[in-house]
Amino acid sequence: MKRRGKDTCIVISGESGSGKTEASKILMRYLAAVTNISGQQEIERVKNVLLQSNAILEAFGNAKTNRNDNSSRFGKYMDIHFDFKGDPLGGQISNYLLEKSRVIMQQSGERNFHSFYQLLLGCPDPELSKFQLTRDPNHYHYVRQGGVSKVDSISDRADYKSVQSAFKTMGFPQDAIDTIWRVVAAVLHLGNVDFKTDGDRTQIKDTTTLTKVATLLNIEKEALNKALSHRVIAAGGEVLHKGHTSSEAIYGRDAFAKAIYDRLFTWIVDQVNKAIQVSGSEGGKTINSTVIGVLDIYGFEIFDRNSFEQFCINYCNEKLQQLFIELVLKQEQEEYQREGIKWQNIDYFNNQVICNLVEESHRGILSILDEACLNVGKVTDNMVLDSMDQKLRGHLHYSSRKLNPSDKELKHGEEFRIKHYAGDVIYCINGFLDKNKDTLFQDFKRVLYSSSNAYLKEMWPEGAQNIYKTTKRPLTAGTLFKNSMILLVKNLTSKEPYYVRCIKPNDQKSPVLFDVERVTHQVNYLGLLENVRVRRAGFAYRQSYDRFLRRYKMISQYTWPNFHGGSDKEAVQILIKEQNLSQDVVYGKTKIFVSSPRTLFMLEQARAKLIPGIVIFLQKLWRGYICRQRYKRVVAVYRIMRYYRRYKMKAFVKELVTAFRNVKQMPDYGKRLRWPAPPPVLKQTTAMLKAIHERWRAWMILRVIPQSDWPQLRLKVAACDVLRGKRPDYGLWRKWEGDYLSLTSEHGAVQKYSTAINNMKNKEKFRKVAFSCLVRKINKHNKMADRAIVVTESAIYKLDQKSFKSMSGKIALQDISALTVSSGYDGLIVIHLQGGNDLVVSLLSSDLEDPRVGEAVGVICHNYRVNQRRDLRVVVSDNVQCMLGKKQRLIQVQALPNVSIVSFTKNPSGDLSYSCPLREPAGKGHNGIKSVKNGY
Repeated sequence: MKRRGKDTCIVISGESGSGKTEASKILMRYLAAVTNISGQQEIERVKNVLLQSNAILEAFGNAKTNRNDNSSRFGKYMDIHFDFKGDPLGGQISNYLLEKSRVIMQQSGERNFHSFYQLLLGCPDPELSKFQLTRDPNHYHYVRQGGVSKVDSISDRADYKSVQSAFKTMGFPQDAIDTIWRVVAAVLHLGNVDFKTDGDRTQIKDTTTLTKVATLLNIEKEALNKALSHRVIAAGGEVLHKGHTSSEAIYGRDAFAKAIYDRLFTWIVDQVNKAIQVSGSEGGKTINSTVIGVLDIYGFEIFDRNSFEQFCINYCNEKLQQLFIELVLKQEQEEYQREGIKWQNIDYFNNQVICNLVEESHRGILSILDEACLNVGKVTDNMVLDSMDQKLRGHLHYSSRKLNPSDKELKHGEEFRIKHYAGDVIYCINGFLDKNKDTLFQDFKRVLYSSSNAYLKEMWPEGAQNIYKTTKRPLTAGTLFKNSMILLVKNLTSKEPYYVRCIKPNDQKSPVLFDVERVTHQVNYLGLLENVRVRRAGFAYRQSYDRFLRRYKMISQYTWPNFHGGSDKEAVQILIKEQNLSQDVVYGKTKIFVSSPRTLFMLEQARAKLIPGIVIFLQKLWRGYICRQRYKRVVAVYRIMRYYRRYKMKAFVKELVTAFRNVKQMPDYGKRLRWPAPPPVLKQTTAMLKAIHERWRAWMILRVIPQSDWPQLRLKVAACDVLRGKRPDYGLWRKWEGDYLSLTSEHGAVQKYSTAINNMKNKEKFRKVAFSCLVRKINKHNKMADRAIVVTESAIYKLDQKSFKSMSGKIALQDISALTVSSGYDGLIVIHLQGGNDLVVSLLSSDLEDPRVGEAVGVICHNYRVNQRRDLRVVVSDNVQCMLGKKQRLIQVQALPNVSIVSFTKNPSGDLSYSCPLREPAGKGHNGIKSVKNGY
């Protein structure tokens, strides 16, 4: 199938008990084992569903017969759909002629369908009580007639569990499973419904059993009672009620039981089909799938008493044998003659004459039965047998006691013999007519359609018909079966057939006995000898020239990759000649015929050696094509991206130009303008543009300020960055002089200070003094002293107030960790050092309005940023923390109105108090300076 991509079918045939069902199971297990190598979950689910469907169908369609403990009492054909990799996608099951009569009657030594015994012997006690059943099968009429309730080779309890598990695997809802077993239980109870005659009326003896049936089927008890004892006849728009006799009531009850079980089985098959249905199809073949059909159908049967069911089963086997003859024996020999190949014809028995005996129009047995069913009046089985004797007189494969009085084996007026291909079978005509009619009164259909159980209602859609409506006579069971066989044969002929012939070794069901005579008989009637003769004399393989060339052309240099020298036949001849195989092939008109499988194996072997190289070559071409297409797509993508980026950039620039068109005339020079969102490619450029705009705004603001004031402005900006919003006044309104000790207004020793500073410049190598001021400091011993501090670009110096000489060395800016000032109008400033001994001073200013703290913080922070490339941390707090002598100290700031000088005192707690004069905030020019800062 995978090699040719052609639908195939496997026909499993043989007589009853030869192992057809087991062969189909082996086949299914094999398909499950060799597929789904990749382990896909959905395919694994389909495999499990296909395997589990066997357990359900066997439970409800198989039974023990005298020949076979697990005999299929229905025909099954399964189409399994596969994808191009050979993995199963789903399937479709068709069933043929369930042996319904087994529901109500079994021969001695046989059983009813397995489902009845699984329910009685395997169902848990609570469930059994719910169905109002007991464990004893002999308590129920429909399962005790054969006298066998248990079979050694069958475990009904284990099979019940397997069926329950299969139901769940197939996806049956729990209420559907419950309905199935309720119907089976209802049929068991229905067999115990008996009737009695009360005058002209027929009544049910025990209404308790009737109540059980009505409860299980979810129908009204009165409606069921009426349907079992009366019949409604609609004629000419009128409705007549006719009471049954006792025998008619029993017949109606049995027909009702058979119909219920048959509908249940058909419904189960439909639900199984829904579970295994191929996605995207409704029973038909999908576009990209191939099919393997598996036919497992009842085998040829010869019982002590053969009735209508055996007649249909054996007719089915005749049709399958005819198909085998047509496809294997007849068509193959005709093909050799058609292809002009020398051939000696092999004779075989053609059973078409037996098929015609059964199905021929007007003269066949099925036509005679249908004609009898259509006749008005009382027609009996004996009359049907007489009609058959009259029309089939002289037929070589039909006989009866009337036609052959000397044949004492046949009973007069009851039996007839058909010479089947597998042997002679004697059929009892009794019951043929009723079974062919398969009559079921409309009353039962309406009763079941009225059930409150949705699943039961679904099984009987025709029950919805109006009671006054006159229905057409349905097709007979024989005609329906004949039509289904015709469709089956048509389906099989549309596929390439393969045959599995099952041979029964003995009639004792023993695995160690081999009855030579029994086996020889089967080999003869199955036509296996003729098949072997045809195969041995014929050819193992044949194929049309075009398909043969397509498969093997790569093994010849003259035919690969294409042959241009002539016809396909000439190409095949060149190929075979090059491989030195000419002695083992014959050339027909349209096909090549290969005698030995060894030759075919050699061709396949040669092809298999070359396939990997061809695959690699094709992969190389395909991968190259994929890469080229991918490259083209990438180039196209980049081109689209380039144009799109260009478009987005132009759009952004236009929007930006529009937004900033009049920015020079705006009071804030565009500070409050919203920048449009840039495309990703212009994010960095936009950041640069924003920086340029900020610098331009700064220039527009600062251009009104003389450049000589810019250094002072930078210091004020540095102070504003750390003190704004934390300290109410820090001297922005005044001019910052910086080197206050060089001013005569500060002290009278300016000349001495200048000399000392010049000496320090030469020694310490600094350029200028950025800030200087007189201070009052406190040391670790809580001693105050007046000093002077000088701040340069790289260090802070403590000087003696009188001699202005450096004391205790310099404090490098990199050694400063932070500054702390208070939030008031005092001159306190703490310079935190990394060594743990901070410099705590109070600036002494001759200007009572500004203590110069803001200027000192601005100078130190600016120089620190220039020197260290980072910002210095500044803390503004009323409770100032410091370290003196490596001890944590707290300074409490107090601004008092009666204090004229600043001072440090020690508290009883060990902390310090800083007292300073109470000052008012300055108000000169404050807002103007702040506006400059905000603008910058």
